[in-house]
Amino acid sequence: MRFVVVTGMSGGGKSTALRMLEDAGFYCVDNLPVSLIEKFVELIAAPGGEVTKVALGLDVRADQAFAGAQKVLEKLRENGYDFEILFMEANDRTLLKRYKETRRIHPLSPGGRIEDGIAREREILSDIRRKSEYVIDTSNLLTRELKEELERIFLQNEEYNNLMVTILSFGFKYGIPADADLVFDVRFLPNPFYIDELKHQTGNDAEVQDYVMSFPEAHVFIEKLADMAEFLIPNYIREGKYQLVIGIGCTGGKHRSVTLANRLYERMKNKGGYGIKIIHRDVGQGV
Repeated sequence: MRFVVVTGMSGGGKSTALRMLEDAGFYCVDNLPVSLIEKFVELIAAPGGEVTKVALGLDVRADQAFAGAQKVLEKLRENGYDFEILFMEANDRTLLKRYKETRRIHPLSPGGRIEDGIAREREILSDIRRKSEYVIDTSNLLTRELKEELERIFLQNEEYNNLMVTILSFGFKYGIPADADLVFDVRFLPNPFYIDELKHQTGNDAEVQDYVMSFPEAHVFIEKLADMAEFLIPNYIREGKYQLVIGIGCTGGKHRSVTLANRLYERMKNKGGYGIKIIHRDVGQGV
């Protein structure tokens, strides 16, 4: 039996992950009282049972100490029950935005500031997060991308190292992305903006791609950047980093940066061992 405990920050995507796992054939149970967890696992894992995939949702509630749930999980491991922990994460800014949009009340700050509830919850969950086999940060993930990540882990059984790589194209005229870990400037290449037939196209169009990649320097850049990424990523994984944003910028973020971000994504997407996505931040600016 494959047994997955789904937990994480309130607003981080736990309920969405449980729904996706249910669609993938998992028997899902959410928010069991702590006193019932052990008995539930014993029943579901009994010999001769028909259930082969189970997901159990656990989260912080104002009416019960999460430490109690952690003790139950430790006891289950001691008794020989094997399970994996999936931790759903998001940064504070994203969590706050989601709470404000849905007008939900944070379970740890029913009468106070949402920010205080988020900080308290992050502290409470810090231990189980460190012990989680999988940490998925949904701050910049689309629902479709989250589904792809869960399928890679739980259906395709690919190796997963809790690192999500985002390749982000942008325009320097609109500012360097605040969340970028690595930033590369590709304004050394000729700008298609000054060619009339390419001006209103983007790096997602074949004509612009052909123009940008017609320069040998573009190919050398991609080779060197891909080689550096392949060197850095295993080291980032080893140090416990779970989010890597590679920013590639040109003047307006429409032509050169988009083309080269697409090329880098194609080089890296099938490497395995980490999640990867691509975002073109400024491709629609000024349209």
